[in-house]
Amino acid sequence: MESRMGSQGRRVYGSGCGEPAEPVPGHAYVELVGGPLDGQLLDVTGGSEAELAGGALLATDTGPWGPGGRSDYIPDPSAEGPCSRYVWNGDTP
Repeated sequence: MESRMGSQGRRVYGSGCGEPAEPVPGHAYVELVGGPLDGQLLDVTGGSEAELAGGALLATDTGPWGPGGRSDYIPDPSAEGPCSRYVWNGDTP
């Protein structure tokens, strides 16, 4: 799944020291919508359809639980065809 969105200048979730903060050409991304990670992109390169259908539970220190908290993102239920965005489904400690 190639990214189908204009992602120039968008931050990639989890990018850290020595990793690109912007999308890498040839990688596939889903947009995170809502919650503390709103607007970031998640690299899903190499993920199977089953893995992508499960969404993602992502570590974040900007949610209500602070450092160590996680945000749950699920495939957009209104999407038709391959999902290009995950929507926020809540936070957990």
